[in-house]
Amino acid sequence: MNMKKIAYFLAVMFCFVAFSPATTAAPVKKEKVKTELSPEEEARLAEINSRVDEIKAMDFSEMSKDEIKEVRDELRGMKKEAKKMGGGIYLSVGAIIIILLILILVT
Repeated sequence: MNMKKIAYFLAVMFCFVAFSPATTAAPVKKEKVKTELSPEEEARLAEINSRVDEIKAMDFSEMSKDEIKEVRDELRGMKKEAKKMGGGIYLSVGAIIIILLILILVT
């Protein structure tokens, strides 16, 4: 056999051996613990959600780079805060793409 064929064969066999245990292993299931939110936390989550909706409705083309950066930092801070409370801010993929395109086009 040719050396290239041997090297190719060994590479393919290595891939089968390396990746087969990962595919046959049972998936790890994480149990999510539902936490009850206090009325203050629920009110804060509602505020965060309304602010995210306001940001989605903003026109980024008329903003300066500094203003856009402030909005981006505000979104990141709200996301971290919401994760700590156990909730979350869920943006659709389309909304994220539109926001990113606007940010790219403006900068």
